[in-house]
Order: sequence, then C-alpha cells, then structure tokens
Amino acid sequence: MPSFGLRHRRAWASLFSQLLRPSGLVCIREVHFHSQVSEAVLTSQLKAHQEKSNFIIKTPKGTRDLSPQQMVIREKILDMVVGCFKRHGAKRLDTPAFELKDFDIAGQFDPMIPDAECLKIMCEILSGLQLGDFLIKISWNDVRHEMVARKGLAPEVADRIGDYVQCHGGVSLIEEMLQDSRLSQNKQALEGLGDLKLLFEYLTLFGIAEKISFDLSLARGLDYYTGVIYEAVLLQTPAQAEESLNVGSVAAGGRYDGLVGMFDPKGHKVPCVGLSIGVERIFAILEQRIKTSGQKIRTTETQVFVATPQKNFLHERLKLISELWDAGIKAELLYKNNPKLLTQLHYCEHMGIPLVVIIGEQELKEGVIKLRSVASREEVAIKRENLVAEIQKRLSES
Repeated sequence: MPSFGLRHRRAWASLFSQLLRPSGLVCIREVHFHSQVSEAVLTSQLKAHQEKSNFIIKTPKGTRDLSPQQMVIREKILDMVVGCFKRHGAKRLDTPAFELKDFDIAGQFDPMIPDAECLKIMCEILSGLQLGDFLIKISWNDVRHEMVARKGLAPEVADRIGDYVQCHGGVSLIEEMLQDSRLSQNKQALEGLGDLKLLFEYLTLFGIAEKISFDLSLARGLDYYTGVIYEAVLLQTPAQAEESLNVGSVAAGGRYDGLVGMFDPKGHKVPCVGLSIGVERIFAILEQRIKTSGQKIRTTETQVFVATPQKNFLHERLKLISELWDAGIKAELLYKNNPKLLTQLHYCEHMGIPLVVIIGEQELKEGVIKLRSVASREEVAIKRENLVAEIQKRLSES
C-alpha cells in the first residue's frame, strides 16, 4: 500500500525502517480552524489587562491565522490532495511537520510501476486544482556522479550523456539515446534508459505522457535521491506571469531507495518512491488569482435558511431547523426572536445560500412551508411532510 503524509522524508525514514514491508504509511496533518468570534471575545476580555501591562498576544513563529475566505481556498486544496491519495489506496498517519503533502510507496516492486503511479497522482491533483497548464520534468539525480562513481560508467560515456543535458522531450529522446553507439555498449546506461522507456510506456497507458518531459538538466538539491526525479512547474501565459507569484515548482519527488537503510540498524534495503505537493505554494497562487479576479468566496456550506415574515415564530423555526438537521441538511437561522424578513433574505443573498424555507401564520394553518429559490426568487408551497424530500431533490439536481 502507498503512503501519504505531511513530513520530510529524512525525518520519517526511521519510521519506514521499522515497518520493512511492501505497505506504506499515510500521514496527514489536521487543519485548525480560525474563529473570528473566539478571537474577538478573547481580545475584548484581555483588553483591560493589556492596558495595565505590556502583555501582547502574538502568533507563534512558523504559524499564521487564516481567515474564513482563506480557509475555503486551503480546504479545497487539501480535499483535492487527500481525496486523490485515498483514491490510490493510501493509508493515514498524523504527524506535525512541514507544509507538504507527501505520497510514498515503499517496498520491492517491479520496475517503474510505482514511479508511473506517482506521476499519475501528481497530474490528477494539478489538473483537479485547475492551476492552468503544467509540465512535469523527469531526469536522473546528479547524472555524472551516479553514472561514474556509483554505476562504473566510463567518464567518456558520461560526458556523452552530458551532450543531451540541453535536450528535452519524451520517449523519442530516450530512443535517440538508446541508438547512441557509446551508450549502447554500456550495460548500466542501457538499463537506466530501458527503465525510462518503460516508464514512458506506462505513462502513455495512464494518458499523461504529454504532460511529462525528459529533461537531463533537471537536478534536485536533496542528496538521498537515487534514481528518477521529477518536478512539476506551471506553464503561464505572459498575462498570467504578470499577475501571479513566482513560486517555482509546485510538486516534486523521485526515487530514494537508499534512505531507509541509512536509518535501520540492520541496514535493510527498502526501495521507495514518492512525491510531495507544495500546498503553501499552490495556496499562494490560488489566493492571488482570486484576489485579482475579484471572485467572491462562499465561506459556509449552508444549503437552507429557515426564515419567517412574522413575530413570535422562533419556536416554529427551531422545530423546523431541527428537522432539517436531523435529515442531514445543512441549515441555519438568525439568532433573533423577531428578525425582519428582508434582513433574512439579504443575509441569504450575501452568504450565497441557495434555498430559504419560510414559515408564518398562513403556512402553519395550511400545513405547508414556502420554499424559495434565492437566485430566481421563485416561491412554491410544499406540504410539510414532503419538505425534506423536496429539498434533497433540489440539492441533488443543483
């Protein structure tokens, strides 16, 4: 089983070494909600104390408060990432660490199958978040050092590989390298290129080969990578480049077969491959785009608002909203005994709530509830016993 999480691979290698089996881990950090209400209460309670002393509330270093609008953006990213990880069979583990979402596959498997799935996951997430066009570059980590110092490849052959550093492309580039007489005479070079060719075959089957570019100029700064490495970058139009932040890559990963053994007392070798999604970088991009476009963000998921046009109907509203809650419908009302109907309707429009149920003297007498569409302002009378079913039907159609 694969694993996904929120941590640096080096810090968790010891944990992998304790498992030493084909299955992996899932690790995800909980999102802590920011309450403007609780903050306001706390501020008011401490105001008097602050006036008498130098006591100041500060945000802990390495953390920040997120507004309801920011949380909507962040949760969209996290839901997309975690949903994709689960779709690919990941398990969960909770641990505090860096703001990345990692997916790792640990164990002895046939070549390039796990690697291809990691690239597929990366494409699914970036496509799902609608970040725009992107490209995933793949290469070997520290080509010359790997080929000469570790693989025993002759320096002149490694130099020939250097001729390809400025090139990039797909399987055709790999085919070209396989036809090179100096490379084809070396077993290690043929094995590496054969693996990459196999990887592109799997990527073609996954339907993502056009999103992948073989690029020998790619190099990652982490020294534990032992094979294929990859990095995703956004391809922006000139207009988008002017509006967006320069955040570099938004996802990256690769194979790190030797890392677990470094931390295991018995030196067991556990092949691993994984990817990291740069949540904070993606968050910055989406937040900037929403600000630029002026898009309004809905901060609640309320589906139905319970309203009344008359006074002294709080008890009826409470009974009605309880029925909706018990049916699993997301509903709310104003915390006032006698709110004005116009105020209630304006609130629904402002918060983007799609439906309003209205109960008054006439409705109570006739045993019906008015169901109002906020967008069209159309109202229909629904028998009370049919209200939940009608609401659920409308919500499923929207």
